[in-house]
Amino acid sequence: METIDFLDVTVIEPRLKHPTIFNRFDNLTGGESLVIHNDHDPKPLYYQLLGERGNIFKWEYLSQGPEIWEVRITKLTPEEGETIGELVTKDYRKAEIFKKYGLDFCCGGKKSVARACAEKGINPVLVEQELNALTETPVARTQNFNAWDLSFLADYIENTHHTYVRESLPALSEYTTKIARVHGERHPELIEIARHFVAIAAELNAHMPKEERVLFPYIRRLNEADKSGATLVKPGFGSIQNPINMMEMEHEAAGSSLEAIRELSNNYTVPADGCTTYRLAFAKLQEFESDLHQHIHLENNILFPKAIELEQKVFS
Repeated sequence: METIDFLDVTVIEPRLKHPTIFNRFDNLTGGESLVIHNDHDPKPLYYQLLGERGNIFKWEYLSQGPEIWEVRITKLTPEEGETIGELVTKDYRKAEIFKKYGLDFCCGGKKSVARACAEKGINPVLVEQELNALTETPVARTQNFNAWDLSFLADYIENTHHTYVRESLPALSEYTTKIARVHGERHPELIEIARHFVAIAAELNAHMPKEERVLFPYIRRLNEADKSGATLVKPGFGSIQNPINMMEMEHEAAGSSLEAIRELSNNYTVPADGCTTYRLAFAKLQEFESDLHQHIHLENNILFPKAIELEQKVFS
């Protein structure tokens, strides 16, 4: 039987609320849950928990106001077998199968196929059959990101994906704003899509400079120290796990907004009365989503785990 802990946050002194919740969460074992009762949306707690503990919990709203908010936070059991992210890392063709079923291989890449399917209500046997069929097909010569030098991989992410994002954001902001203004009365979902894209643009414009100025340079220094045997001074942020947790939290926020856009647009389906800009906006949004999925996959599932291992090696 599932074990559920209950915590009424409204009776706790404000400065002690989050420390108390973190303490109760840390005492859970895999599969156990903590239900928190509050008088407002505890969404800031979600981001803090994700940033400081990582993607090791499931967040479910039981009540969403206006007076009572209750959330069940379940600590996840460590995955058995390979995760979705690990499967895609070994064979990027599998990403297309996960996309087909709406399974997140980048932000949600630390989940097993079985758990990801269970959360989406998908029959895992169907997914496994397609994955196994793909495994039996020879892999064409392609980029083996998993074998790349970490400095080179960081350079590639900056020069390819960061550049693409910066070049795409202005046009997509213009397109989503325009179709919301022109077609929003008949298609109110476009107003929500434009709002979500504003959030994505703000998130990524703040996110990428932190990687380029802080995290990636440190990964390059770790890589150089490992090769040369030079002594490396520990950075002010402590373990590399700290900025990585923050980057993954921000990936999660951007990924959630893109998932909302896909749902609102009915998988980027243009209605019969859609104009040229409407079609162009949805085509570019789909392209942007595909690029961001690979972008986050390269960081979450390859660069970041290897950088954590490298730091432990350099300072051992």
